[in-house]
Amino acid sequence: MTVIPAIDLKNGRCVRLRQGRADDETVYSDSPADQARDWRAQGAEELHVVDLDGAFAGEMRHAGTIREVIAAFGGAVEVGGGIRTMEAVEAVLAAGAARAIIGSAALEDPEFLVSAVEMFGEKIAVGIDARDGFVQTKGWVETSAVKAVELASAVSKAGVKTIIYTDTATDGMLAGPNLSQMAAICDAAPGCAITASGGISSPYDIENLKALGRGNLRAAIVGKALYEGKTSLRELNAAAF
Repeated sequence: MTVIPAIDLKNGRCVRLRQGRADDETVYSDSPADQARDWRAQGAEELHVVDLDGAFAGEMRHAGTIREVIAAFGGAVEVGGGIRTMEAVEAVLAAGAARAIIGSAALEDPEFLVSAVEMFGEKIAVGIDARDGFVQTKGWVETSAVKAVELASAVSKAGVKTIIYTDTATDGMLAGPNLSQMAAICDAAPGCAITASGGISSPYDIENLKALGRGNLRAAIVGKALYEGKTSLRELNAAAF
């Protein structure tokens, strides 16, 4: 399993939101590029970057900062937040991203998703964010009537090869991941590589994810626990292998 540190961008800074709430943020760095270099130096092989302002606005707001982060990291970077047009996908990939993450648009505009997959193949990932099993959109502001497992199955059938699943109720809470829901997502999209996100705060959580025994559970994203020193990337990587 690959452990992926997260950088969330808001107002040009590296922040974390508690359960995705825009009014409950903690700033961890005024220089996202420096933070990217630090994660790389600590042994990160991949990096997860989200343009939070873009997610709320529906269009990317941190294009320049994202280019700087990708260049500073020097490894594989996946980018999401406000990617809802083909132009946005092209811009992210042209900036050097390994994967462009389509979130809300995967649910709201499936034809766009299919077109993006046809054009860019495995460089397209889908981010599924859910609370109580139901998909949330627009930066977690709206909750749909669609079950996350249903969307996971649908995007897998559309040709998507990577799904990033975030349990929004556990995100930023440091209380462990939603293991049963993670297992269900893996089972719903057996042809996809699944990344777990939300609640991971210790090597024990990584071990619990591995213990699910799902071969397509490829990676885990960790944010707040690393920023607040609850664990280290070295400890998590040791548990992942």
